[in-house]
Amino acid sequence: MKQDTLYIVIPAYNEQDNIRLVVEEWHPIVEKIGIGSFLLIVNDGSKDKTAEILYELQTDYPQLLVVNKTNSGHGATCLLAYREAIKTNVDYVFQTDSDGQTTANEFWPFWENRHLYDFQIGHRKFRKDGQSRLVITKVLQLVVWATLGEKVLDANTPFRLMKTERLKSILKVIPEDSFLSNAFISAVVVKWKERYAWHPITFKPRKAGESFVNLKKITKIGWRVVKDFRKGNLMLKQTDPRQLSGD
Repeated sequence: MKQDTLYIVIPAYNEQDNIRLVVEEWHPIVEKIGIGSFLLIVNDGSKDKTAEILYELQTDYPQLLVVNKTNSGHGATCLLAYREAIKTNVDYVFQTDSDGQTTANEFWPFWENRHLYDFQIGHRKFRKDGQSRLVITKVLQLVVWATLGEKVLDANTPFRLMKTERLKSILKVIPEDSFLSNAFISAVVVKWKERYAWHPITFKPRKAGESFVNLKKITKIGWRVVKDFRKGNLMLKQTDPRQLSGD
């Protein structure tokens, strides 16, 4: 029987204080899964030493891949990472973030259930990242419901295992400039009644560095998010999921 392969994809922006620990924590997972599995970190035009540190780490971590790109934001960087992974015909894609707020040990129950579900998304039940982030999650939940008509438990969680075959189909209806691509993917998963599950995860405070997501910034770009989801909803209305394939 063919061994399942995995790409762990992580967008990174100005994470010089966290990136080494993140690689140390997540690289052992792809090592354990074996040949054909990789940790892919996409550097989103960082202005600090993130890229420099990543290239140094490749010497000691043979299954670490690094992609550099101009800055375009978290959503676009996730989409690029997904497409880079899909090019390799990998079986599964897992996404998390580079700030050290998620826990690698909580990955394994997702992996054990991979044949039961095509999408497994973390529900940040145990949160230690502050009240403002919880408010953001609730507001986003309302935006998804108002624009797409779906109740999504924790839309933008950076902790998700996805079967590549189904992810390829869903990416066809995600706007290329989507600001919150993960949230939109979550909403489509629910709307299309994919085989999915939510699993509770821990969400820790940042180990170091500055959070680039806060209540003030989210409020400022709130209308952009609504516009983004409305645009995506129009694409969904014009798409029959039964006619989509992963090709």
